[in-house]
Amino acid sequence: MALEIEHKFLLASDDWRREIDHSLHFKQGYLTSSPLSSIRVRISGDSAWLNIKSATIGNQRLEFEYAIPFSDANAILDELCCRPLVEKIRHFVPREPFVWEIDEFLGDNAGLIVAEIELPDIGAAFEKPVWLGKEITYDTRYYNNNLSLHPFKNWGQNN
Repeated sequence: MALEIEHKFLLASDDWRREIDHSLHFKQGYLTSSPLSSIRVRISGDSAWLNIKSATIGNQRLEFEYAIPFSDANAILDELCCRPLVEKIRHFVPREPFVWEIDEFLGDNAGLIVAEIELPDIGAAFEKPVWLGKEITYDTRYYNNNLSLHPFKNWGQNN
């Protein structure tokens, strides 16, 4: 069983941009999102994955990820996933011994930037860089599956 332990934050400044090691473009879509789990397909470059994640609120969730053929992923994204798709540029910012993943959303979620850190265990300590803002780990609006249902561009109207 795979357990994902992560914390999510908003950003207080753009100072993190000076520390980017590399970046990747992701496009993902959700096949289903229920009170128990979400199932998504994600592509980046010429790689693709099927991901199943528990809908648990907080910093610990079950997560299973499997490589799938790229052509299958494109067909699933085009024909079976809810709209809008979630697109983002993920920037990798190393801060020993961890790497921050900073997602800069595009499309219907443009303007939203979220920093995440994955930890090896629940009690792992980590340094909070000065560019971090408010912690949003427990705010489900920022979960990617919710961003596909309630895009950031609509938050001013509905939240």
